[in-house]
Amino acid sequence: MKLGVLNIIPRSFRAKGVWVSVTIFIRALLNFLGLAALLPVLYLILDSQSIQSNSLLSGAYNYFGFTSEMSFVVAVAASVVGFIAIKCGINLLLYRFERDYIYSLYRYLSRNLYIDYFNRGLSFIKASNSAVLSRNVNVVCYTFVSGVLRPMAVLLSEAILFVLLFGSIALYSPLAALLTVAIFIPAVWLYFALIKDRVNNYGTIENEAHRRKFRDTVETYRGYADIEINNAFSSMLRQFDDNTDTMVSVGAKNATISTLPQLFTEIGLAAGMALMVVLCVGLDSGSLKILFGVFAVAALRLMPSVRAIMGAWTSLRYNRFAIDIIASADISEPVDVENVVSEQLDFTHSIEVENLGFKFEDSQSPLFTDLNFTIRKGEKIGINGRSGAGKTTLFNLLLGFYLPTEGQILIDGQPLTADNRRMWQNSIGYVSQSVFLTDSTILANIALGCKAEDIDMERVVKAVEAASLSEFVAMLPNGLDTRIGECGALLSGGQRQRIGIARALYKGAQVLFFDEATSSLDNQTEQSINEAIVELARSNEALTIVVIAHRESSLGYCDRVITLK
Repeated sequence: MKLGVLNIIPRSFRAKGVWVSVTIFIRALLNFLGLAALLPVLYLILDSQSIQSNSLLSGAYNYFGFTSEMSFVVAVAASVVGFIAIKCGINLLLYRFERDYIYSLYRYLSRNLYIDYFNRGLSFIKASNSAVLSRNVNVVCYTFVSGVLRPMAVLLSEAILFVLLFGSIALYSPLAALLTVAIFIPAVWLYFALIKDRVNNYGTIENEAHRRKFRDTVETYRGYADIEINNAFSSMLRQFDDNTDTMVSVGAKNATISTLPQLFTEIGLAAGMALMVVLCVGLDSGSLKILFGVFAVAALRLMPSVRAIMGAWTSLRYNRFAIDIIASADISEPVDVENVVSEQLDFTHSIEVENLGFKFEDSQSPLFTDLNFTIRKGEKIGINGRSGAGKTTLFNLLLGFYLPTEGQILIDGQPLTADNRRMWQNSIGYVSQSVFLTDSTILANIALGCKAEDIDMERVVKAVEAASLSEFVAMLPNGLDTRIGECGALLSGGQRQRIGIARALYKGAQVLFFDEATSSLDNQTEQSINEAIVELARSNEALTIVVIAHRESSLGYCDRVITLK
């Protein structure tokens, strides 16, 4: 697990991580010194003659020229309080350094996992569940820093403190050290023996149930109409309840486990103190008091350290699933998406498809082979064919989402590759059957990806007019600033398609791709959208339009129709 964690932490964070380790050591040392600072007070309380009998106290008394034991006691108490206060202040500053490191790492991991999933491309996105990916980005990354890294820091800090305390006790009193071992070793061993086989699986079980619950919740609200019409909510609710019950059951067990360290250490401490009293019978009262007091103070401080170590270990085991999820992504180096390619790929002549073939990785046979055709600039091209013939896959190849398994696509003679597809995508517009719309305003959706201050309103108005949206927008009280709901839920199908067209026109696309853009619309709306497309082509002869449609009647305005068989 340690190797996995180190592999996840990027190189840019490792150097700072060394300094974090140093601050953890310093904090443990300060906590040790804070406990040691209490010893003079302990001596003064348990042995009234310690100012004369203890060499360190008597030396300090004489060195600073005290003449009154009361003033010396007050000075010692004040010094201890002052030191503890300074120690706590330094500890807080050091902890802030650790805290900032952990949360900056969370920001890095979450951001880069978000980017990595996106950069894996359309095939990966289609094969994954968006709710699961969303949870990994937002929840699992946080679980890693809060449930893995933070416990590791606690484990390291408390382990250092334990070693320092135990070493000091062993030097002062081997008997007290032996009793400490007798208290904590059996308690820790019994705790790990009881829970190690259970806690290993609890975190994974809880995470899987949480993922399923998150997925079911998203799908329920997204598919409300179909779920309601088909009376399927009770089925969704059963799945929801089953996953919730699993989470509650596992959570309850883990909550019980989290209380065990305190129970084991407290019982061990009580037994140790009782044994100490028995073993110290026969010692003079002064020595007994001092020995018992030192043991009690040390044991009381060791007890929370041991408890913290046990709790941190449990948290690491419970949340180890986060390590595997994050380690499966390629986020070792930061990705600068601010430096995006803005240039367009020149398109002045034609798109040539030469001997094109494509096969999905999990498929035994290619979807199509030896496909050849040419799309000349300014043409209106239709593509149709039976269901499953590969129309949408062909579109995804033309859009640069997929790379051919054989043959090539040439843009003015230049092959479309992974290196230049961003430039090509900057030159084209895409309107799908289900236009992607964010839960924001019409304006933000038309100028998708633009900062509010960078939006060119003149271009927006022209795009709205060309997409035949002007009349609709004029009827809205807030005009272009009207919010449209999740996935454009407050709009009709035709209005959503027109926003998609306006988006492509605002972008200044040289080629418009329509993927079954009107298949879900009624005949009248479909006709109006087709008329808008025809008008676009008429007003801009250089605009190239490529359309997929099942119905040949939807391709009546095209110059040519390519049929996939």
